[in-house]
Amino acid sequence: MDLIFASGNAHKVEEIASMLPARFELKSMKALGITEDIPETGTTLPENAELKARYVYERLKAKGIETLVLADDSGLEVTALNGAPGVYSARYAGEPKNDTANNNKLLHELRSTTKREARFVTALCLIMHAKAYSFVGEVKGTIAYEPRGNYGFGYDPLFIPRGFRSTFAELGEEIKNKISHRSEALKKLMVFLDQNRIS
Repeated sequence: MDLIFASGNAHKVEEIASMLPARFELKSMKALGITEDIPETGTTLPENAELKARYVYERLKAKGIETLVLADDSGLEVTALNGAPGVYSARYAGEPKNDTANNNKLLHELRSTTKREARFVTALCLIMHAKAYSFVGEVKGTIAYEPRGNYGFGYDPLFIPRGFRSTFAELGEEIKNKISHRSEALKKLMVFLDQNRIS
């Protein structure tokens, strides 16, 4: 079954596609001709996820396409920074989005503290028959003192999940996809789809 992913982030598309059961075919919004950036004006991750999902759903509905639309909004919340960058994680260092600049700013903000506790949160929103359903996952951990690893994207080179000594970027895709915030949210989504016999 087709599942349209309301994101222009190719890394997220690949990551989510690799975690979905084979019965679902994840298609990016770009594959359906929607290429513009979707405004993220929500003040929470679930709000932004729903804004993105509903935007794509309405665009497709206007073309006569009725399908499932999924969106993701994720954020890194650092305790010492009162939950920042949070909902502004993707643009923490400003426009345009830049992972390296975001990581450098985060390290700069934490330069004078040893308190490195943080959590990664993902909010997924599924639009099905015009109704929105939210699924949230999180993973707790700490922030490294320098970027480490060559895998992943975003803050992966800095985030060390609880129970590990390596960053997400060092652990690699296979391990990350088993324990990540996005994985936890997707597990909840799959339970919902199974309960509603969506296949």
